Amino acid sequence: METLGFDLRSEAHLRTLTEDVIKSSEIEGEKLERDQVRSSIARRLGMDVGGLVPADRDVEGVVEMMLDATDNYAKTLTEERLFAWHASLFPTGRSGMSKIRVGTWRDDSGGAMQVISGPIGREKVHYEAPPVNRLPDEIAKFLRWFEQPGDMDPLLIAGLAHLWFVTIHPFDDGNGRIARAIADMALAGSEKTGQRFYSMSAQIRREHRNYYDTLEWAQKGELDITQWQDWFLNCLLRTIEGAQEILGAVLGKARFWERFAKEALNERQIKILNRLLDGFEGKLTTSKWAKIAKCSQDTAYRDILKLIDRGALQKDSGGGRSTSYSLIIE
Repeated sequence: METLGFDLRSEAHLRTLTEDVIKSSEIEGEKLERDQVRSSIARRLGMDVGGLVPADRDVEGVVEMMLDATDNYAKTLTEERLFAWHASLFPTGRSGMSKIRVGTWRDDSGGAMQVISGPIGREKVHYEAPPVNRLPDEIAKFLRWFEQPGDMDPLLIAGLAHLWFVTIHPFDDGNGRIARAIADMALAGSEKTGQRFYSMSAQIRREHRNYYDTLEWAQKGELDITQWQDWFLNCLLRTIEGAQEILGAVLGKARFWERFAKEALNERQIKILNRLLDGFEGKLTTSKWAKIAKCSQDTAYRDILKLIDRGALQKDSGGGRSTSYSLIIE
């Protein structure tokens, strides 16, 4: 990354954070709109990127939490900061259709806090969290340790912090996302930079079954967490190896625009090409072009034909109404 210029590093940072926010939410079964996440992060980073769209409050909240964790890694982690993160995750005071306690610890009024799966009547209890009367003491111990963890290796601190917080499970909801944010905060502190070029949450999402199995093993076992730390470190290694994918996409985008730097493109073409380069979901058709660029389908078709002539787009196999187009990346 040090060999790249400021703009490419910033682009890689933006892509990484976007992936991190989206995948951390996906682990919990929540799907966020990529365009909204990217736009929210870009605005907060002060980046001048095309195609910014308004973001919903829940998207803004997740982004705010993740950036606070990584950008302000040197700030002390306190109860109030955890409450602020939790409130950011649930701006409406609800998790789905359920009303939850926001910005404060759970009260177990509905019974013991359990992580369960399976149909009603045949549920499997994966984990039962400590009772609510132990929360203040358990959180205080965790926060004291996180501030002064001794001479433990920084990567082991990140793994233990993740496990410890999610095991306390202090909130009605959002514990997993906050635990991953705390781990990212510890990793940023170990690197002394808030810029991210790899996404641990994206890798955990790929390995979510092993993630939950290993987590359950550690939470139901004794105090030996070697297996958890072994999994965490190897997952981190696979995460860093996978960072080549993001870096390759950033370099590919830079090379693409170098090819057309001397050729005049209209605003619509630049907008759509950037969308394709940033990871367009689905197939590009004339109707989608017209909708995104806010133009007629005839105008969209002329734009596309000019880009085909210039070698930027190619017509995919198939035809008729299903005709679609894709980028030509050299």
